Amino acid sequence: MNAIDRKVAKVRGLVRHEGVGGLAARGLTRLARRVAPPSHALSVARADVLAAAEVQAAGGPAPAPLPVLPGEPLTIAFVITPPDEGSGGHTTTFRLVGALERAGHRCVLYFYDRWGDSFAHHEAILREWWPWVRAEVRDAADGVEDAHAVVATAWTTAYAVLASPAKGTRFYLVQDLEPLFYPAGGEALLAEATYRFGFHGITAGPWLAQRMRADYGMPADHFDFGCDLARYGLSDAHGARTGVCFFARQITPRRAFDLGMLALEVFHQRHPDVPIHIYGDPVGKLPFPATDHGVLTPDELNALYNRCVAGLTLSATNVSLVPHEMLASGCIPVVNDADHNRLVLANDHVAYAPATPTDLADALGRLVTRPAADVAAGAAAASASVADRSWDEAGAVVERAISRVVREAADAGA
Repeated sequence: MNAIDRKVAKVRGLVRHEGVGGLAARGLTRLARRVAPPSHALSVARADVLAAAEVQAAGGPAPAPLPVLPGEPLTIAFVITPPDEGSGGHTTTFRLVGALERAGHRCVLYFYDRWGDSFAHHEAILREWWPWVRAEVRDAADGVEDAHAVVATAWTTAYAVLASPAKGTRFYLVQDLEPLFYPAGGEALLAEATYRFGFHGITAGPWLAQRMRADYGMPADHFDFGCDLARYGLSDAHGARTGVCFFARQITPRRAFDLGMLALEVFHQRHPDVPIHIYGDPVGKLPFPATDHGVLTPDELNALYNRCVAGLTLSATNVSLVPHEMLASGCIPVVNDADHNRLVLANDHVAYAPATPTDLADALGRLVTRPAADVAAGAAAASASVADRSWDEAGAVVERAISRVVREAADAGA
């Protein structure tokens, strides 16, 4: 077979397996790469990496702690990437900021923007989506001022926090195992290195705290996931539960979008009359009928969950906020079975299944084929199981941990 015949055969094979649309998408991707080759820019500023290397070469972080009087409110600096609308990780961070402010502490947010977007735009998103945050907002590029606590909130910000000459005890808010976000390579290694910077960890759930202590020697406290019970709860305004939903995040590989879509395709073949709802990222054309909701507000999500029997939510690393919110609304989450998911969720009403299309489809099928009375009873029990899962306790745990570590550092430096 000559080269032309091989290309013709390849095109036929792609059309057979992916359709004309799939072939067109491949062509557009190749054209885009020719016109604008993928950028190899790091997610972290080179200057921060090099400055942090100098700090490490000098023996590691040794910023002087600020003195603190008994009962004195703290100043807490958060170095954070700019938020996207509805971002789950930012939502958790800002809930903790809100709790610290309600406890009387002063928080300052330093936006670490690697790509130079509009600072005013970032602040506008913060104020619109997280209106309870009163903290002053600054540009991390202008430097971080002295604070009792200086908190890194992602691996990229950890380099800036290590390199900063600001006084203050260093903390690391760890919400996921970020090296796993990347293929094996430079960024994965740079992300992993931050866990050995000598900061005190505050982790989302016990799995990460265990990993930080065992794998990297990082001292760590953890908080348990809460749930916004003012937004998520049972409602009878939407009629009987009939559908299933899927938290689709194409841009977030750890949420296993492709696996979820395959599971839903199998599910639809078995249960063609059950409505399927997809939300998160707009997904475009699908191989099965579904309602594509795109980005939803919390109130819209609660309404959707109350229409659904079950929800598919997958995570290859630390869990998202979604399972607890589904539970609060009486929608049973179907989750890939993994130790990190079981440990963090710790809820008997979650339906776990092996991470295969057929097993996940089986789990969804078992839930939607129950009698209506069992569906209603299961929804009520699921909602009751998270009735005490407010974010107040998570905020209190973080406030106590930061206060303890700051005061211990101040006493040691006195």
